[in-house]
Amino acid sequence: VKAALDGGADVVEAHHRQAVEMAAPCCSNRCRWSATRSWLLTEAAARTPTVPVLAWADAAEPVVRAAPAQGVRADLAAALAQAVIGFLAGPDLKRLRACHAPRCVRYFLKEHPRQEWCKPSCGNRARVARHQDRQRRTG
Repeated sequence: VKAALDGGADVVEAHHRQAVEMAAPCCSNRCRWSATRSWLLTEAAARTPTVPVLAWADAAEPVVRAAPAQGVRADLAAALAQAVIGFLAGPDLKRLRACHAPRCVRYFLKEHPRQEWCKPSCGNRARVARHQDRQRRTG
């Protein structure tokens, strides 16, 4: 299960690098993922059988979510694997970015075209670093 989750992180990171660097996609990475990690991720996701549950509030659009089948206890690794599969196959993957702030290792989903940081404090840290860099060059 850990290998499957690590593999999911590898794929998300590869897509992130591709999105941030605008590099051409590497077929060998996709093939390696498909051959070595997909079945681990799928196997982990299958540990908790799920059923679709329809939630439809009065003023909202209907939403379908997966819930553990009746009489089955939820497995955290299975839930995480299912979430990774949903993310990798969903539209949000294109919005995945790395935070550009110094010393930040977080990823975020880009909400608007000018967003560069995962949170405001990272933006502040980046601006302070730019200011200090300018002061060193002129001082």
